[in-house]
Parts: sequence; structure tokens; C-alpha cells
Amino acid sequence: MPTPAKRITTPTRRPAKAKPAITVGAINIRVRPEERALIDQAAVLSGKSRSEFMLEAARRAATDAILDRTLFRTQPAAYAKFQALLDAPPNPNGRLRKLLETAPPWE
Repeated sequence: MPTPAKRITTPTRRPAKAKPAITVGAINIRVRPEERALIDQAAVLSGKSRSEFMLEAARRAATDAILDRTLFRTQPAAYAKFQALLDAPPNPNGRLRKLLETAPPWE
């Protein structure tokens, strides 16, 4: 008698908090069962539906990709001032001093 196929279960999803008023399109992707299970687990832990979780992750990745390639133009004087602020040492303050004096957890 053949061995039954292994059944892949996904976590139970919580109901979506609020659905968007209007949905105008769909995006379809093919995914391996283990990838879907991983996404479903993360969505459940985030309290979101699979669609909400994937849309949020895709939106965040798209925004990051766009911002990483954004060009800011400015006048030379403004850029020089910006560069000077980046190169200047930070003003001393108690929180910064405490941070610098604290041993890192890996030591």
C-alpha cells in the first residue's frame, strides 16, 4: 500500500482587522509550500492575513528600493553645511556618554 502524501498544514489565520474599502487589482505569485508556510506563520504572529502581511512587506521593500536610488539635489553651500554637520563630533550629553561607557553584551 503506498504511503500517503505528507500533508502540509499552515497556521490558522486570525481575521483581518479591517479590510480596505476598495480593492482594484490582484497580484498572483507561485511559491513553494515551505515558503507559504513561513509567510503564513509570520502573518499569524503579526496578527495579519497573508495578503496584508505580503502587501505590507512588498510595499516596504518597494519604498526602500526607491529611496535607495533617490537623488537629492542642493546648492553647493547647503551641501557643504550638511557635510560639515555630518563630520562634526556630536555634542556631549549624558545619554551618549552612558552608551559609550556601557560594555557591549557580547563582551
